[in-house]
Amino acid sequence: MDFVKPAEVLQSMVEAGENKARMNRIQMLIRGFLAGAILAFATTLAYTAVSQTSVGLAGALIFPAGFVIIILLGLELVTGNFAMIPLALLKRRVTWMSMMRNYCWVIAGHLLGCLFYAGLYGLTLTKMGTDLSNPLIQTLIQTSETKTLGYQHLGAAGIGLVVIKAILCNWMVTLGAVMAMTSTSTIGKVVAMWLPITIFFAQGFEHAVVNMFVIPAGMMLGANVSIADWWLWNQIPVLVGNLIGGAIFTGLGLYAAHTWGTSSHSSSKLATIQGGRSGLTGTDSAQKVGTRS
Repeated sequence: MDFVKPAEVLQSMVEAGENKARMNRIQMLIRGFLAGAILAFATTLAYTAVSQTSVGLAGALIFPAGFVIIILLGLELVTGNFAMIPLALLKRRVTWMSMMRNYCWVIAGHLLGCLFYAGLYGLTLTKMGTDLSNPLIQTLIQTSETKTLGYQHLGAAGIGLVVIKAILCNWMVTLGAVMAMTSTSTIGKVVAMWLPITIFFAQGFEHAVVNMFVIPAGMMLGANVSIADWWLWNQIPVLVGNLIGGAIFTGLGLYAAHTWGTSSHSSSKLATIQGGRSGLTGTDSAQKVGTRS
């Protein structure tokens, strides 16, 4: 059987968080760039599916393809790291500084990747700026304005709303990353990841990396949104909400579910698993974590 038990999944999360925090900054930047661009590809694919079928769920069913590619290739998605690295910090395997270093460099990579794809996709949609008739142009413009000005019009309540939607989003997104660790087969990983990602996208929750593409893409195409609108009314509160959702509801939640209040027998069993895995060489451990994360 290719099913991985929860105790082993929890340890894989800790190991993944440790390896991600210790990665060099060039790798973080490049992997973040590629992941941002791939997620942007998946977003436009989802919008295309909705445009062609007029069925909103069609986009949600196909969007997880981008997430699956990112995870299977071992790229960096900061929203997934929001659950993994805090667990490694909790187990004293990494420092606060190394955690924040990972977040900053990966986010920088995401921004570059998303903006790069947004520029090329905008040229594609407009046929090098000569044709504005493609319906996806209006989709991106409206989405960009809704994700910023829509919250601005609500004032303080808008900030609260966007944070809540971001929490709900990354609760599911990080579960997607964790579910990839519940199987040792590729098809098992793909199916397990697909479910939570579909759940988040279908309900219109707020994902920081998706928004790093959608909002500036809409701005490039003429959305009435400023850089301040983008960051103050969406990007910053969404990053905060995504961090809360990943670190507390997935990372700490799963840790509490499988370790707090357990018997000494269960604790020693988990320690045995941890001890057995710590005997792996650095290369073997990194390869195993890379396969599962």
